[in-house]
Amino acid sequence: MRTSALGSLPGTDLGAGVRLALEAVSVPWLPEFPARGPWAGMVGRALGLLDGLGAELSAGEWRLAAVPGLDQRRAKAALRDDLDVLEENAQGLAGPLKVAVTGPWTLASAVLRPLGGRVLGDRGARRDLAQSLASGVRGLVADVERRLPGVEVLLQVDEPSLPSVLAGGVPTEGGYFRHRSVDRPEAVELLRELGGDLLHCCAPGLDVELAVGRHGAGFTGVSLDQDLMNRADWDALGPLLEDGRELWLGAASTASGVAPTADALTRRVLGALRPLDLGPVLAERVVLTPACGLAGWPASQVSALLRALATTAERVGGELGAG
Repeated sequence: MRTSALGSLPGTDLGAGVRLALEAVSVPWLPEFPARGPWAGMVGRALGLLDGLGAELSAGEWRLAAVPGLDQRRAKAALRDDLDVLEENAQGLAGPLKVAVTGPWTLASAVLRPLGGRVLGDRGARRDLAQSLASGVRGLVADVERRLPGVEVLLQVDEPSLPSVLAGGVPTEGGYFRHRSVDRPEAVELLRELGGDLLHCCAPGLDVELAVGRHGAGFTGVSLDQDLMNRADWDALGPLLEDGRELWLGAASTASGVAPTADALTRRVLGALRPLDLGPVLAERVVLTPACGLAGWPASQVSALLRALATTAERVGGELGAG
């Protein structure tokens, strides 16, 4: 059974954070460091990837613009710095390397149009944003693979707003109303435009069939917070795991900032997985992760959490493999 993490780390020490992300888990990842500024968080990083679309940060909100603003240029520079540090520390790395990007629906929910109103409220604008993002992501993947020839990029698409988008729950800019729900076919289409291997959602209510079902958006895995999963989620996941899909299980809560013990985490994971009665299939197709990003955690607790996940994965993999 493998382990990984999902996105952000605390502080601004890129070198130390990247080395941790390369060494402490079995599926390394390129972390985000949002403490550097809004251009280094999940929305800022995604806007720094846009191909042919400008954006600017004004009064704490991102909006599309005719030309790239200062903070969008900072976002591009911050990502270049991240990739330079990754390249320096990951020479000789072979196998999967997970890189996360904000998905088109969460980005459209967070970004305003030039004259106001969320991009989400304009069908043409959200398509333009998705296509621009997809082009930029293709460039990012190619850049990482050029810098690290032995690496296979595993693209994680972060979509915490997707359940609200589909349910008509995203507030308008003023907050008094809600945007209309987006039809499932359009949601699938723009996710397919971006591509990706793993859909991560740390909000309740994700339709896992939309992400990894045979007629869904084409992801091979889904990443969910264990605390937010209900019986219907588990019932849907069983057949999908048997069909070759993966579950990246956010087994360790990130709410407290304190790492659980490996004993407690092992009990928790086994309690969730054993009822599926899939035995060795689970050891092969479940990856253990924190529930979400770790930007607000003390660095010492981040290390302790990743160690606990590694121990838990070894124990749970042995239990399920033996079963």
